Amino acid sequence: MNLNILEENVQQYITDNLKSEITKLILKGSPFEDISSQELANQVIAKQKSEKKLPTWFNTSKIYYPPKLSIEQTSSEITAKYKSAIIEGSSIIDITGGFGVDCFYFAKTFNKVTHCEINEELSKIVSHNYKELDVSNITTIAGNGFEFLKNTKQHYDCIYIDPSRRSDVKGKVFLLKDCLPYVPPKIDFFFTKANNILIKVSPILDITNTINDLKNVKEVHVVAANNEVKELLFLLEKDYNNTIKIKTINFQKDQLQSYYFAYKDEVQASYSEPLDYLYEPNSAILKAGAFQQIAKHTNSFKLHQHSHLFTSKMLITFPGRAFKIDAILKYDKKKLKKFLPGNKANFTTRNFPKTVAQLRKETKIKDGGAIYVFFTKINKSDLITIICSKI
Repeated sequence: MNLNILEENVQQYITDNLKSEITKLILKGSPFEDISSQELANQVIAKQKSEKKLPTWFNTSKIYYPPKLSIEQTSSEITAKYKSAIIEGSSIIDITGGFGVDCFYFAKTFNKVTHCEINEELSKIVSHNYKELDVSNITTIAGNGFEFLKNTKQHYDCIYIDPSRRSDVKGKVFLLKDCLPYVPPKIDFFFTKANNILIKVSPILDITNTINDLKNVKEVHVVAANNEVKELLFLLEKDYNNTIKIKTINFQKDQLQSYYFAYKDEVQASYSEPLDYLYEPNSAILKAGAFQQIAKHTNSFKLHQHSHLFTSKMLITFPGRAFKIDAILKYDKKKLKKFLPGNKANFTTRNFPKTVAQLRKETKIKDGGAIYVFFTKINKSDLITIICSKI
Protein backbone atom coordinates (compact mmCIF):
# COMPACT_ATOMS: atom_id res chain seq x y z
CA MET A 1 0.00 0.00 0.00
CA ASN A 2 1.69 3.17 -1.23
CA LEU A 3 0.52 5.88 1.15
CA ASN A 4 1.84 8.59 -1.18
CA ILE A 5 -1.25 7.94 -3.30
CA LEU A 6 -3.35 9.49 -0.53
CA GLU A 7 -1.66 12.89 -0.83
CA GLU A 8 -4.11 15.61 -1.81
CA ASN A 9 -2.39 16.53 -5.09
CA VAL A 10 -2.24 12.86 -6.14
CA GLN A 11 -5.92 12.35 -5.34
CA GLN A 12 -6.76 15.41 -7.44
CA TYR A 13 -4.68 14.00 -10.32
CA ILE A 14 -6.64 10.73 -10.15
CA THR A 15 -9.96 12.59 -10.18
CA ASP A 16 -8.88 14.83 -13.06
CA ASN A 17 -7.94 11.80 -15.18
CA LEU A 18 -11.05 9.66 -14.70
CA LYS A 19 -12.02 10.23 -18.34
CA SER A 20 -8.48 9.90 -19.70
CA GLU A 21 -7.38 7.09 -21.99
CA ILE A 22 -5.47 4.70 -19.73
CA THR A 23 -2.84 3.66 -22.30
CA LYS A 24 -1.89 7.29 -22.94
CA LEU A 25 -1.86 7.97 -19.20
CA ILE A 26 0.65 5.15 -18.62
CA LEU A 27 2.85 6.17 -21.57
CA LYS A 28 2.92 9.74 -20.33
CA GLY A 29 4.56 8.52 -17.13
CA SER A 30 3.97 9.52 -13.53
CA PRO A 31 4.41 13.13 -12.47
CA PHE A 32 5.06 11.92 -8.92
CA GLU A 33 8.48 10.65 -7.87
CA ASP A 34 7.29 7.96 -5.43
CA ILE A 35 4.33 6.67 -7.46
CA SER A 36 4.59 4.64 -10.66
CA SER A 37 2.40 5.26 -13.70
CA GLN A 38 0.98 1.73 -13.26
CA GLU A 39 -0.08 2.52 -9.68
CA LEU A 40 -1.79 5.71 -10.84
CA ALA A 41 -3.47 3.90 -13.71
CA ASN A 42 -4.83 1.24 -11.35
CA GLN A 43 -6.33 3.87 -9.08
CA VAL A 44 -7.97 5.57 -12.05
CA ILE A 45 -9.34 2.31 -13.51
CA ALA A 46 -10.63 1.02 -10.16
CA LYS A 47 -12.26 4.34 -9.33
CA GLN A 48 -13.90 4.44 -12.77
CA LYS A 49 -15.38 0.98 -12.13
CA SER A 50 -16.67 2.16 -8.74
CA GLU A 51 -18.65 5.17 -9.95
CA LYS A 52 -21.91 3.29 -10.51
CA LYS A 53 -21.18 0.08 -8.63
CA LEU A 54 -19.84 1.67 -5.42
CA PRO A 55 -20.99 5.31 -5.35
CA THR A 56 -20.31 5.69 -1.60
CA TRP A 57 -16.65 4.79 -2.14
CA PHE A 58 -16.45 6.87 -5.33
CA ASN A 59 -17.78 9.97 -3.57
CA THR A 60 -15.61 9.61 -0.44
CA SER A 61 -12.23 11.34 -0.38
CA LYS A 62 -8.94 9.45 0.16
CA ILE A 63 -10.31 6.04 -0.75
CA TYR A 64 -7.50 3.67 -1.67
CA TYR A 65 -8.44 1.30 -4.48
CA PRO A 66 -7.14 -2.27 -4.82
CA PRO A 67 -6.34 -3.97 -8.17
CA LYS A 68 -9.34 -3.77 -10.51
CA LEU A 69 -10.05 -7.52 -10.10
CA SER A 70 -11.10 -6.89 -6.49
CA ILE A 71 -13.54 -4.22 -7.68
CA GLU A 72 -14.93 -6.53 -10.37
CA GLN A 73 -15.44 -9.38 -7.88
CA THR A 74 -16.95 -7.36 -5.04
CA SER A 75 -20.66 -7.00 -4.39
CA SER A 76 -22.31 -3.84 -5.64
CA GLU A 77 -23.75 -1.52 -3.03
CA ILE A 78 -27.31 -2.35 -4.06
CA THR A 79 -26.80 -6.11 -3.55
CA ALA A 80 -24.76 -5.63 -0.36
CA LYS A 81 -27.53 -3.51 1.12
CA TYR A 82 -30.04 -6.21 0.20
CA LYS A 83 -27.98 -8.90 1.97
CA SER A 84 -27.84 -6.82 5.14
CA ALA A 85 -31.65 -6.73 5.20
CA ILE A 86 -32.24 -10.49 5.00
CA ILE A 87 -30.20 -11.45 8.09
CA GLU A 88 -30.13 -10.07 11.59
CA GLY A 89 -28.34 -10.36 14.90
CA SER A 90 -25.66 -8.73 17.00
CA SER A 91 -22.48 -10.21 15.50
CA ILE A 92 -21.45 -11.47 12.06
CA ILE A 93 -18.18 -12.68 10.57
CA ASP A 94 -17.29 -12.53 6.88
CA ILE A 95 -14.58 -15.14 6.38
CA THR A 96 -13.95 -14.16 2.74
CA GLY A 97 -13.97 -10.38 3.18
CA GLY A 98 -12.58 -9.06 -0.11
CA PHE A 99 -12.98 -5.30 -0.63
CA GLY A 100 -15.38 -5.15 2.31
CA VAL A 101 -18.54 -3.79 0.70
CA ASP A 102 -20.78 -6.44 2.27
CA CYS A 103 -19.28 -5.82 5.72
CA PHE A 104 -19.84 -2.09 5.33
CA TYR A 105 -23.58 -2.75 5.02
CA PHE A 106 -23.60 -5.51 7.65
CA ALA A 107 -22.20 -2.88 10.01
CA LYS A 108 -25.40 -0.88 9.63
CA THR A 109 -27.54 -3.70 11.05
CA PHE A 110 -25.10 -5.68 13.26
CA ASN A 111 -23.34 -4.31 16.35
CA LYS A 112 -20.07 -6.17 15.69
CA VAL A 113 -18.68 -7.19 12.30
CA THR A 114 -15.50 -9.17 11.68
CA HIS A 115 -13.88 -8.91 8.23
CA CYS A 116 -11.33 -11.61 7.39
CA GLU A 117 -9.18 -11.29 4.27
CA ILE A 118 -6.30 -13.63 3.46
CA ASN A 119 -4.59 -11.03 1.26
CA GLU A 120 -2.70 -8.87 3.76
CA GLU A 121 -2.37 -5.92 1.37
CA LEU A 122 -6.10 -5.93 0.62
CA SER A 123 -6.87 -6.18 4.33
CA LYS A 124 -4.79 -3.03 4.97
CA ILE A 125 -6.61 -1.22 2.17
CA VAL A 126 -10.02 -2.19 3.56
CA SER A 127 -9.02 -1.11 7.08
CA HIS A 128 -7.90 2.28 5.79
CA ASN A 129 -11.09 2.79 3.77
CA TYR A 130 -13.34 1.97 6.72
CA LYS A 131 -11.70 4.85 8.61
CA GLU A 132 -12.35 7.20 5.68
CA LEU A 133 -15.95 5.92 5.54
CA ASP A 134 -16.29 6.59 9.29
CA VAL A 135 -17.12 3.00 10.22
CA SER A 136 -16.02 1.97 13.71
CA ASN A 137 -17.74 -1.37 14.43
CA ILE A 138 -15.79 -3.55 11.95
CA THR A 139 -12.71 -5.49 13.03
CA THR A 140 -10.39 -6.38 10.15
CA ILE A 141 -8.32 -9.57 10.34
CA ALA A 142 -5.50 -10.16 7.86
CA GLY A 143 -5.51 -13.93 7.53
CA ASN A 144 -7.39 -17.07 6.55
CA GLY A 145 -10.97 -16.61 7.73
CA PHE A 146 -11.64 -20.32 8.11
CA GLU A 147 -8.53 -20.76 10.28
CA PHE A 148 -9.48 -17.72 12.35
CA LEU A 149 -12.93 -19.20 12.91
CA LYS A 150 -11.42 -22.52 14.02
CA ASN A 151 -9.23 -20.79 16.60
CA THR A 152 -11.66 -18.26 18.01
CA LYS A 153 -13.91 -19.05 20.98
CA GLN A 154 -16.48 -16.47 19.91
CA HIS A 155 -19.93 -17.55 18.76
CA TYR A 156 -21.53 -15.40 16.04
CA ASP A 157 -25.13 -14.86 15.03
CA CYS A 158 -24.21 -15.35 11.39
CA ILE A 159 -21.31 -16.43 9.16
CA TYR A 160 -21.10 -14.92 5.68
CA ILE A 161 -19.16 -16.77 2.99
CA ASP A 162 -18.44 -15.75 -0.59
CA PRO A 163 -16.15 -18.60 -1.73
CA SER A 164 -13.35 -17.58 -4.08
CA ARG A 165 -14.15 -18.49 -7.66
CA ARG A 166 -10.52 -18.22 -8.76
CA SER A 167 -8.30 -21.32 -8.99
CA ASP A 168 -4.53 -21.30 -9.59
CA VAL A 169 -4.99 -24.45 -11.67
CA LYS A 170 -8.36 -23.99 -13.39
CA GLY A 171 -8.60 -20.20 -13.57
CA LYS A 172 -12.14 -18.89 -13.12
CA VAL A 173 -14.43 -21.56 -11.64
CA PHE A 174 -18.00 -21.70 -10.35
CA LEU A 175 -18.78 -25.18 -8.98
CA LEU A 176 -18.80 -25.33 -5.17
CA LYS A 177 -16.23 -28.14 -5.17
CA ASP A 178 -13.78 -25.93 -7.09
CA CYS A 179 -14.21 -22.84 -4.88
CA LEU A 180 -12.33 -21.92 -1.71
CA PRO A 181 -13.36 -22.65 0.90
CA TYR A 182 -15.26 -25.75 -0.21
CA VAL A 183 -18.34 -25.20 1.94
CA PRO A 184 -20.45 -28.42 2.02
CA PRO A 185 -18.05 -30.58 4.13
CA LYS A 186 -17.58 -27.69 6.59
CA ILE A 187 -21.23 -26.89 7.30
CA ASP A 188 -21.42 -28.92 10.53
CA PHE A 189 -18.36 -27.06 11.81
CA PHE A 190 -19.80 -23.68 10.81
CA PHE A 191 -22.95 -24.47 12.79
CA THR A 192 -20.80 -24.85 15.92
CA LYS A 193 -19.82 -21.20 15.46
CA ALA A 194 -23.14 -19.67 14.35
CA ASN A 195 -26.79 -20.57 13.98
CA ASN A 196 -27.08 -18.93 10.56
CA ILE A 197 -24.90 -19.13 7.45
CA LEU A 198 -25.32 -16.93 4.39
CA ILE A 199 -23.52 -18.18 1.28
CA LYS A 200 -23.07 -16.31 -1.99
CA VAL A 201 -22.43 -18.56 -4.99
CA SER A 202 -22.01 -18.11 -8.73
CA PRO A 203 -25.30 -16.97 -10.33
CA ILE A 204 -24.92 -19.69 -12.98
CA LEU A 205 -25.18 -22.54 -10.45
CA ASP A 206 -28.26 -24.74 -10.54
CA ILE A 207 -30.50 -23.99 -7.55
CA THR A 208 -31.74 -27.55 -6.99
CA ASN A 209 -28.26 -29.07 -7.19
CA THR A 210 -26.89 -26.47 -4.77
CA ILE A 211 -29.70 -27.08 -2.27
CA ASN A 212 -28.85 -30.79 -2.44
CA ASP A 213 -25.13 -30.04 -1.89
CA LEU A 214 -25.87 -27.99 1.22
CA LYS A 215 -28.04 -28.72 4.27
CA ASN A 216 -30.60 -26.89 6.41
CA VAL A 217 -31.33 -24.41 3.60
CA LYS A 218 -34.05 -22.01 4.73
CA GLU A 219 -34.13 -19.45 1.91
CA VAL A 220 -32.72 -18.95 -1.57
CA HIS A 221 -32.45 -15.41 -2.90
CA VAL A 222 -32.06 -14.73 -6.61
CA VAL A 223 -30.92 -11.11 -6.88
CA ALA A 224 -30.96 -9.29 -10.21
CA ALA A 225 -30.23 -5.68 -11.13
CA ASN A 226 -31.62 -4.20 -14.34
CA ASN A 227 -32.74 -7.67 -15.37
CA GLU A 228 -29.31 -9.30 -14.98
CA VAL A 229 -28.87 -11.91 -12.23
CA LYS A 230 -25.99 -10.71 -10.06
CA GLU A 231 -26.11 -12.96 -6.99
CA LEU A 232 -27.45 -16.29 -5.81
CA LEU A 233 -27.71 -16.43 -2.02
CA PHE A 234 -28.40 -19.43 0.21
CA LEU A 235 -29.45 -18.82 3.81
CA LEU A 236 -28.90 -21.82 6.11
CA GLU A 237 -30.29 -22.11 9.63
CA LYS A 238 -29.14 -24.67 12.17
CA ASP A 239 -31.54 -27.65 12.40
CA TYR A 240 -33.92 -26.09 9.86
CA ASN A 241 -35.89 -28.75 8.01
CA ASN A 242 -39.07 -27.05 6.79
CA THR A 243 -40.24 -25.53 3.53
CA ILE A 244 -37.57 -23.66 1.60
CA LYS A 245 -38.56 -20.19 0.38
CA ILE A 246 -37.33 -18.94 -2.98
CA LYS A 247 -37.21 -15.15 -3.19
CA THR A 248 -36.63 -13.34 -6.48
CA ILE A 249 -35.65 -9.68 -6.61
CA ASN A 250 -35.05 -7.47 -9.64
CA PHE A 251 -33.79 -3.95 -8.90
CA GLN A 252 -34.68 -1.45 -11.61
CA LYS A 253 -34.22 2.29 -11.90
CA ASP A 254 -37.85 3.11 -11.23
CA GLN A 255 -39.18 0.05 -9.42
CA LEU A 256 -38.42 -3.11 -7.45
CA GLN A 257 -39.86 -6.36 -8.77
CA SER A 258 -40.14 -9.12 -6.17
CA TYR A 259 -41.78 -12.51 -6.11
CA TYR A 260 -41.62 -15.26 -3.46
CA PHE A 261 -42.69 -18.87 -3.68
CA ALA A 262 -42.20 -22.18 -1.91
CA TYR A 263 -39.57 -24.54 -3.29
CA LYS A 264 -41.15 -27.60 -4.95
CA ASP A 265 -44.56 -26.00 -4.70
CA GLU A 266 -46.82 -28.34 -6.68
CA VAL A 267 -48.87 -26.04 -8.92
CA GLN A 268 -49.82 -26.33 -12.57
CA ALA A 269 -50.14 -23.43 -14.99
CA SER A 270 -52.96 -23.12 -17.47
CA TYR A 271 -52.24 -22.63 -21.17
CA SER A 272 -53.65 -20.37 -23.84
CA GLU A 273 -52.93 -18.99 -27.26
CA PRO A 274 -51.87 -15.31 -27.17
CA LEU A 275 -54.63 -13.02 -25.88
CA ASP A 276 -54.38 -9.21 -25.60
CA TYR A 277 -51.24 -8.84 -23.49
CA LEU A 278 -47.87 -10.61 -23.44
CA TYR A 279 -45.44 -10.88 -20.51
CA GLU A 280 -41.78 -11.83 -20.32
CA PRO A 281 -40.57 -12.73 -16.78
CA ASN A 282 -37.52 -10.92 -15.44
CA SER A 283 -34.20 -12.75 -15.23
CA ALA A 284 -34.61 -13.58 -11.51
CA ILE A 285 -37.90 -15.37 -12.20
CA LEU A 286 -36.32 -17.24 -15.11
CA LYS A 287 -33.34 -18.27 -12.97
CA ALA A 288 -35.62 -19.48 -10.17
CA GLY A 289 -37.71 -21.51 -12.61
CA ALA A 290 -40.97 -20.13 -11.17
CA PHE A 291 -42.91 -20.64 -14.39
CA GLN A 292 -45.89 -22.56 -13.02
CA GLN A 293 -46.06 -20.50 -9.82
CA ILE A 294 -46.00 -17.08 -11.50
CA ALA A 295 -48.79 -18.07 -13.88
CA LYS A 296 -51.02 -19.14 -10.98
CA HIS A 297 -50.13 -16.12 -8.87
CA THR A 298 -50.84 -13.55 -11.60
CA ASN A 299 -53.80 -15.35 -13.20
CA SER A 300 -51.98 -15.43 -16.52
CA PHE A 301 -51.57 -18.24 -19.04
CA LYS A 302 -48.46 -19.86 -20.47
CA LEU A 303 -48.13 -20.05 -24.24
CA HIS A 304 -46.23 -23.34 -24.17
CA GLN A 305 -44.60 -25.57 -21.57
CA HIS A 306 -41.10 -24.52 -22.64
CA SER A 307 -41.66 -21.01 -24.01
CA HIS A 308 -41.83 -19.16 -20.67
CA LEU A 309 -43.96 -16.39 -22.11
CA PHE A 310 -47.30 -15.50 -20.52
CA THR A 311 -50.51 -13.89 -21.72
CA SER A 312 -53.75 -12.41 -20.36
CA LYS A 313 -56.95 -10.77 -21.56
CA MET A 314 -56.72 -7.87 -19.11
CA LEU A 315 -53.52 -5.97 -18.21
CA ILE A 316 -52.00 -7.31 -14.97
CA THR A 317 -49.05 -6.47 -12.74
CA PHE A 318 -46.29 -8.87 -13.73
CA PRO A 319 -42.63 -9.13 -12.56
CA GLY A 320 -41.04 -8.54 -15.92
CA ARG A 321 -41.74 -6.77 -19.19
CA ALA A 322 -45.33 -6.20 -20.37
CA PHE A 323 -46.49 -5.73 -23.96
CA LYS A 324 -49.71 -4.98 -25.85
CA ILE A 325 -50.16 -7.56 -28.59
CA ASP A 326 -50.74 -5.86 -31.94
CA ALA A 327 -50.62 -8.85 -34.30
CA ILE A 328 -50.07 -12.62 -34.30
CA LEU A 329 -48.66 -14.35 -37.37
CA LYS A 330 -47.53 -17.79 -38.29
CA TYR A 331 -43.81 -17.52 -38.83
CA ASP A 332 -43.23 -16.22 -42.35
CA LYS A 333 -40.38 -13.80 -43.00
CA LYS A 334 -42.10 -12.22 -46.02
CA LYS A 335 -45.34 -11.53 -44.16
CA LEU A 336 -43.40 -10.27 -41.16
CA LYS A 337 -41.70 -7.49 -43.15
CA LYS A 338 -45.10 -6.12 -44.18
CA PHE A 339 -45.89 -5.47 -40.50
CA LEU A 340 -42.62 -3.66 -39.86
CA PRO A 341 -42.52 -0.29 -41.60
CA GLY A 342 -39.02 1.10 -41.55
CA ASN A 343 -37.50 -2.39 -41.29
CA LYS A 344 -36.62 -1.91 -37.62
CA ALA A 345 -37.71 -3.94 -34.57
CA ASN A 346 -36.53 -5.55 -31.32
CA PHE A 347 -36.33 -9.34 -31.64
CA THR A 348 -36.67 -11.94 -28.85
CA THR A 349 -36.74 -15.72 -29.27
CA ARG A 350 -38.26 -18.10 -26.75
CA ASN A 351 -38.35 -21.85 -27.52
CA PHE A 352 -37.72 -21.15 -31.19
CA PRO A 353 -35.45 -23.13 -33.55
CA LYS A 354 -33.64 -20.04 -34.88
CA THR A 355 -31.49 -17.46 -33.11
CA VAL A 356 -31.99 -13.71 -33.23
CA ALA A 357 -28.87 -13.40 -35.39
CA GLN A 358 -30.24 -15.93 -37.90
CA LEU A 359 -33.61 -14.18 -38.00
CA ARG A 360 -32.01 -10.80 -38.63
CA LYS A 361 -29.94 -12.26 -41.46
CA GLU A 362 -33.03 -13.83 -43.03
CA THR A 363 -35.35 -10.84 -42.68
CA LYS A 364 -32.81 -7.99 -43.09
CA ILE A 365 -34.60 -6.22 -40.23
CA LYS A 366 -32.37 -3.99 -38.08
CA ASP A 367 -32.37 -3.79 -34.28
CA GLY A 368 -34.18 -0.98 -32.47
CA GLY A 369 -37.33 1.07 -32.70
CA ALA A 370 -40.63 0.89 -30.82
CA ILE A 371 -41.84 -2.45 -32.18
CA TYR A 372 -41.11 -5.69 -30.31
CA VAL A 373 -41.29 -9.07 -32.01
CA PHE A 374 -41.36 -12.40 -30.16
CA PHE A 375 -40.62 -15.62 -32.02
CA THR A 376 -41.93 -18.62 -30.09
CA LYS A 377 -44.10 -21.73 -29.96
CA ILE A 378 -47.65 -21.89 -28.72
CA ASN A 379 -49.14 -24.85 -26.89
CA LYS A 380 -49.81 -26.80 -30.09
CA SER A 381 -46.12 -26.39 -31.00
CA ASP A 382 -46.87 -24.08 -33.94
CA LEU A 383 -44.14 -21.53 -34.66
CA ILE A 384 -45.57 -18.03 -34.38
CA THR A 385 -44.52 -14.41 -34.43
CA ILE A 386 -46.07 -11.99 -31.94
CA ILE A 387 -45.80 -8.30 -32.79
CA CYS A 388 -46.11 -6.04 -29.75
CA SER A 389 -45.72 -2.55 -28.37
CA LYS A 390 -44.10 -2.16 -24.95
CA ILE A 391 -46.17 -0.94 -22.02
